[in-house]
Amino acid sequence: MAKVKKVFVCTNCGATSPKWEGKCSSCGEWNTLQEEVLVKGSSSKQEKRKTWTSNDEVQLNKPVALPDIIAGDTPRLALPDQELNRVLGGGVVPGSLVLVGGQPGIGKSTLLLQTAMQAQAKVLYISGEESKEQIKMRADRIDNHQSECYILTETNTAKIFKHIQNVAPDIVIVDSIQTLSSPHIDSMPGSVSQVRDCAGELQRFAKETHISIFIIGHINKEGSIAGPKLLEHIVDAVLQFEGDQHYTYRILRTIKNRFGSTDEMGIYEMQANGLREVANPSELLLSQKDEDLSGSGIAATIEGMRPILIETQALVSTAVYGTPQRSATGFDLRRLSMLLAVLEKRGGFPFAQNDVFLNIAGGIRVDDPAIDLAIVSALISSLEDVSIPNNICFAGEVGLSGEIRAVNRVERRIQEAARLGFDQIFISKYNTKGLDPDRYDIKIVTLGKIDELYKLLFE
Repeated sequence: MAKVKKVFVCTNCGATSPKWEGKCSSCGEWNTLQEEVLVKGSSSKQEKRKTWTSNDEVQLNKPVALPDIIAGDTPRLALPDQELNRVLGGGVVPGSLVLVGGQPGIGKSTLLLQTAMQAQAKVLYISGEESKEQIKMRADRIDNHQSECYILTETNTAKIFKHIQNVAPDIVIVDSIQTLSSPHIDSMPGSVSQVRDCAGELQRFAKETHISIFIIGHINKEGSIAGPKLLEHIVDAVLQFEGDQHYTYRILRTIKNRFGSTDEMGIYEMQANGLREVANPSELLLSQKDEDLSGSGIAATIEGMRPILIETQALVSTAVYGTPQRSATGFDLRRLSMLLAVLEKRGGFPFAQNDVFLNIAGGIRVDDPAIDLAIVSALISSLEDVSIPNNICFAGEVGLSGEIRAVNRVERRIQEAARLGFDQIFISKYNTKGLDPDRYDIKIVTLGKIDELYKLLFE
C-alpha cells in the first residue's frame, strides 16, 4: 500500500513545510503555502529512470578528474529563425532545456510551432492545451514549409517519454509545463509539486538522451513565470516573450542562458500568418514624420550585440493640479525622476511645476543608460517647444552632477547611425579616447555637460 503524506508547499519558492504557516520561512512571502498530497509508493528513483532508458541497469556515475574530461565537439543545431538563434547564443545546444514564458496570447505557441515546422530536424510538438485539429488549423494559418514535425496531445509524463522513444526526435516542444502531470505525484496538474517534478524529469531526460526540449510556461498576475522559482533554476535557458497586444512588435529577451549571453534580444512582428523576423528594427522603431515636432529625440542604444536606434517622445505641459504628474512608458520611472531632478538642479529648468510624460516609441522597453542624453534632449525640446532636427541622434549617460558620461560600444552606435543616414551624433567627450572621427561618415559632436547640449541645440 502507498503511504499518503500531506505537505504544504510555497507557491513562490517551492519550499515545503509539514504544517501550514502564514509566512514562508524560506522566502518570507505571506499566504503562499498550499496543501498538497504526496503519494510515496514502492517505485524508486531507479524505476522512474527506466521510463526513458532502454537499459535494465542504470549505470552509476563515477568522479572523474577535470583534466581527464574530454569536451564534446557536438555543434549547435541551427534553427531557421535567426532571431531565436541569436537569443539562444547561436543555436540550440543538444540536451538543453529551454523555458519560454510570456503573457497569454502573446505568441509563444505560434513562435515554437512555426519553428518546429521550419526546422531541418525531426520535431515532436506535445500539446496539453489544444487538440490535434486545433494545432492543424494554426499550422494552416501560418502556412510555412512543413518539415518532419509530429504532433502529440498528451499530459502524462510516463506516456510522453515512451512516445519520444518511439519517434526519436531531435527537438521536443512541450506546451505547456502547467498541463503535465507525473504519475508519481497525486496532485492536480499545475500545482507546485507537479511543475517541479515534471520539470525535473524533463531535465534528466534531456541530459541523458541529448534531446533539446522547449517548454512553455504560464505567467502569474505579477508578470513572472508561474510556479516555484526552482523551475527557472532547473532549466538551462529562460526566454521571456514580451510585447503589448495593441502593438505588432514582440520582444524575445534572455533572462538566463547557460550557453550564451543574457543581453541578446530578438524582435518579431505579429502578422496574420504568424511571426515575422525583424532584421533591421531601427527602421521600424523610428517614426515617419513629415514635419519637425518638439519633444522627440533619437537614441542610439545597444541590445545585446545589436545596435538599435529608437525614438524617445516627451511631453511637458503645465500642471493642472497641485502635484505634477510623472508618467513613463517603456522607461524606468525612477530614472526619469532622477533626470528631471538633474535638469532642475544643474540646469535650472522649471520641471517642478509641469506634468511630464515620456514614451519609448514602438512599445519597446529600454534599460540602456545611454538613452539618458536623448531623453534629456526630448524633455528640454518639449519644455522650450523647439524641435530637434531629424538628422541628429544621441548616445550618452547623464550623471547626477549634470555631466555626460561615456557609454560602452560607442563605435557600434556611431556605425548604425551613419548607416541609417544621420548627419550628427552627440556623445560624451570621455568616449573620444581611441576614437577616429574620420573613419565614419557622420559628424561626431562631443559634450561634457548638459549646459553644452542646451547651447548647441536650443540657443
